[in-house]
Amino acid sequence: MITAAALCPSPPLLHPTLTGREAVVPELRAACARAVSWLLRDDPGEIAVVGPAVATGEWDAAGRLDPAAFAPGPDHPAAFAPGVGGPRTRSAPLPLSLGLGALLLDRAGYRGRRRLLAVGQDEPASTCAGLGARLGERPGRIALLVMGDGSARRSLKAPGYLDPRAAGFDAEVERAVRAGDLDSLLRLDQDLARELMATGRAPWQVLAGAMRELAPVAEVRYRGDPFGVAYLVACLQPRAGPAGTGAGPGRPGPGSVVE
Repeated sequence: MITAAALCPSPPLLHPTLTGREAVVPELRAACARAVSWLLRDDPGEIAVVGPAVATGEWDAAGRLDPAAFAPGPDHPAAFAPGVGGPRTRSAPLPLSLGLGALLLDRAGYRGRRRLLAVGQDEPASTCAGLGARLGERPGRIALLVMGDGSARRSLKAPGYLDPRAAGFDAEVERAVRAGDLDSLLRLDQDLARELMATGRAPWQVLAGAMRELAPVAEVRYRGDPFGVAYLVACLQPRAGPAGTGAGPGRPGPGSVVE
């Protein structure tokens, strides 16, 4: 059963090796760290990291991000194409999203079982939902760490330049997450998401497939668009709470959202 889920973005700026000594957007890093710590509090038996990649597949759970694959230079002379070698090969660098998810778990001190699941960015909603449903049907207590960004076209300096549709797309994603309205996530327009460079679309739809019957409550820990890219950090929990505790993350409280 799914005990809880945490949503985090997957920009390179989460990795200190890729950004240098000075933290970039430290409030985002802190929000991700808190969300992952929250995910661990009920001691799940397994954590599945779900993130976007070129192709769908499961990667070696012992894999870690190779910074050289994303920032070749004097300190990392070997440059590899992300994902070369395919799933489950120890020699292949992880997709960025899975590598950052693994890093967040490591930094939170998690030493339990993990799965690293890539979902292809061209997978339709039905396939994503099916992947999620199969995760939800697995025995044991499973938590989800779902990685992915919102639109990357929210300003003139954004990676994809400004697109007036970006704000509405991201607002709908945030509304759906806050409301636990996972069916709305499944209705996100795949073509629009691709045009807006929103890498989170497919992983969010995996989440929807895994938790859509659980009526989750949610708390947004961070929302913002530094550099013109929408980042959302949130915690979701079945409305009844793990093991019937009735505890949910959605209670309002000070500091729950960073603009």
